Amino acid sequence: MGRDLRGSAVVVTGASSGIGRATALRFARDGCRLVLAARDGAALRGVAAVIEGRGGSALAVECDVSDEDAVEAVARRCEEAYGRIDVWVNNAGIYEMGRFEDLPEEVFRRVLETNFLGTVNGARAALGRFRRQASGTLIHVAALDGRLPAPYASAYAASKHAVVGFSGCLRQELLLDGLREVHVCTVLPGTIDTPLFQHGANYTGLEVKALPPVYAPDRVARAIVDLARLPRREVVVGASAHVFAALFKVAPGLVERVLARSVHRRHLRHRHAAPDSPGNAFASTGPHGETGGWRARPSWTRRAATFGLPAALAAGVLWARARSS
Repeated sequence: MGRDLRGSAVVVTGASSGIGRATALRFARDGCRLVLAARDGAALRGVAAVIEGRGGSALAVECDVSDEDAVEAVARRCEEAYGRIDVWVNNAGIYEMGRFEDLPEEVFRRVLETNFLGTVNGARAALGRFRRQASGTLIHVAALDGRLPAPYASAYAASKHAVVGFSGCLRQELLLDGLREVHVCTVLPGTIDTPLFQHGANYTGLEVKALPPVYAPDRVARAIVDLARLPRREVVVGASAHVFAALFKVAPGLVERVLARSVHRRHLRHRHAAPDSPGNAFASTGPHGETGGWRARPSWTRRAATFGLPAALAAGVLWARARSS
């Protein structure tokens, strides 16, 4: 069952849309008191208004997570309002698509600064307070890309690999210090129906679309809230993400070959050209919302996307192993 979250003080970064928004709403539903952080103050205030309209408590604090001082200010605001911090969710992130050589250096660096150093800044703000309290849960939202890299997303995959490794280091340090009530958890979602892809930097020359199968953001939000109740090391979200992660352990070379072709064919609209754009790398871009509209497809298509490619990969792995035996 885990612990009762009612009355807990929770910080969620990247709370203006997508996974962050869904997570904030789910924590509020469980009676938590929230501080919401993101770059777009107006969108944040909209989320806070929804929560307060339902009888909850939420403060909106405009913040770029790559700015350590701004993140520390979010932590202080939570303490001033609620007296402590019980849960901190490092969710803020940006996306990029393009061959490594085609990505401007400043865009590549910005993805790392936001996704990884933003997580580091959140951890700095939260862990010192958790140590003093001898309790607290730090939740990092990584991605399946943190285990299984894909083409055209070199900065994003590098940042998420860094988050996964960083999380493991923190867990071990807390273990050595005997802080058994301070937890570091990592969430690795598959493709989620958020505005991430519309807002991301794009240097492919083509329109970007979500790589199927696509899952609802509330599925990740449920996993995050469950970790706050009952912490675990890592949680993978999405059936296909579980399959790909398992297959990558068994046959990484085969999975990389298949994934490279699949991403190239299915993550880009090859008949729709698009100009190079930094997207929201340097400034927030709208519109904001919980979803990106990627799941409006017939149910049979979703089922085929969920099980077709993973099943073909599994068959390929078994065939390759049979040939080698």
